[in-house]
Amino acid sequence: MIAGVVKSEEGRIRLKVKGTLGREEEFEAVIDTGYTASLTLPPALIAALGLRWRSVDRGLLADGSECLFDVYEAKVVWDGKVRNVLIDEADADPLVGVRLLRGHELKMQVRAGGKVTIKRLPSR
Repeated sequence: MIAGVVKSEEGRIRLKVKGTLGREEEFEAVIDTGYTASLTLPPALIAALGLRWRSVDRGLLADGSECLFDVYEAKVVWDGKVRNVLIDEADADPLVGVRLLRGHELKMQVRAGGKVTIKRLPSR
């Protein structure tokens, strides 16, 4: 199970990302169920982790405009296990998207200091 807290009406959790040469960073990320990919990170964090660039991808923003994202490869510690993920570079707070949440149940008590829990769903 992954636990977090609601701050400023946003569900937030702590994540650890592993980069190249054993580099690791732990940080707080906002849960964004409107974001369909896995994770965004700001350029400074991508550089600190030494992530490997993979490609460029298009994304549709909440305002309906399109944006190009540089995409990087990384490993994320998720629910106690290391997962390979693609990271979109975005100059904003890190976001956790629904691709990373896939196969899990998300619950949030939407109030200041409310609990956020993410639990693995049973296999079908």
